Amino acid sequence: MRKTYIDNTRWITVVLVVIYHVIYMFNGVTQFGIIGPFSDHQPQDVYQYIVYPWFMLLLFTISGMSARFYLNKHTTGEFVADRTRRLLVPSTIGVLVGGWALGYYNTVIGGGFESIKASTPAPVMWLILCISGTGVLWYIQMLWLFCMILVLIRKIEKDRLYNICGKVNVPVLIAFTLLIYGSAQILNTPMVVVYRFGIYGCGFLIGYFVLSHDEVMDRLGRSWPVLCVLAIVSCVVFTVMFWGKASYAEHVVLDTLMCNIYAWLGSLAVLAFMKKWGGFKNAFTEWMRRKSWGLYVFHYLFIAMTAWYLHLYAPALPPVIVYLLTGIAGFAGAFILYEIISRIPVLRWCILGISSPSSLPEGRKHP
Repeated sequence: MRKTYIDNTRWITVVLVVIYHVIYMFNGVTQFGIIGPFSDHQPQDVYQYIVYPWFMLLLFTISGMSARFYLNKHTTGEFVADRTRRLLVPSTIGVLVGGWALGYYNTVIGGGFESIKASTPAPVMWLILCISGTGVLWYIQMLWLFCMILVLIRKIEKDRLYNICGKVNVPVLIAFTLLIYGSAQILNTPMVVVYRFGIYGCGFLIGYFVLSHDEVMDRLGRSWPVLCVLAIVSCVVFTVMFWGKASYAEHVVLDTLMCNIYAWLGSLAVLAFMKKWGGFKNAFTEWMRRKSWGLYVFHYLFIAMTAWYLHLYAPALPPVIVYLLTGIAGFAGAFILYEIISRIPVLRWCILGISSPSSLPEGRKHP
């Protein structure tokens, strides 16, 4: 049976990612690939400090749990084939097929598109646009690598460590903060900050070895009030320490002990709360479960496109209207494009990793 609380946690987190990118496009904290802020003082930018430390760590942790659930019922060969089709294909072939669209808007927003185009041969320019359009697919690039490393680990480990991890209690889970902090210091790419192989790999493995145990999640769920209080306190402390003083998306913040305390306690709190209260199911949650993959893959294209044209042709619009229109475009555009692409055989394989209608999210196990 599906673990409904995980489905709900995943799609809700994706929604938070979309909202984050809407605010990010007009933020006054960072400068990379954005339209720019509306004013010198933007209280809404605090949202980025609230969600950024933990929401991708949470997704990697859930992916580690889901890898274990899949492997409980499938062979290693099936796991490798499934993850390669659903993760590697969209993040490589898919980028070459459709990445140019987002790459165009990223390059235009970043400035210098015309000068680059004038001095660059067309095939090279197309490749630059495709790479620039990788966007949110960095997540599944890393996830595919973690899955392949997991296959090697399983050959050596043979469930010995996994069985021991079933005894982990909540204090030990909280103590894993030290593992998260230590892993955040290593395997970080120097230029592209999102490729944090250490911390995300650690979260993935904790999800696989520890949090995939039902008894561990039961213990976690019973402790949701304490964990939520700890997460809220660490959120307040983290935000007060860094908002207005340093960018949340740079290593000067990401590598600090306080950031990693909040990142891990926030992830645990969400999982604990959803284990206790997130097991509900209705028509809307089922629809979001089925469509959240398309929302994740396509939302940034429509956010970037809408933000650029509003900036170009309607610069006098009030900020609240700009946010609203950009957000609506991000959600609606992603859902519509997903419905179109998922019905075109070659494109759905290249861009979404969907081989046939039977592999649509309606019939899939946890990714």
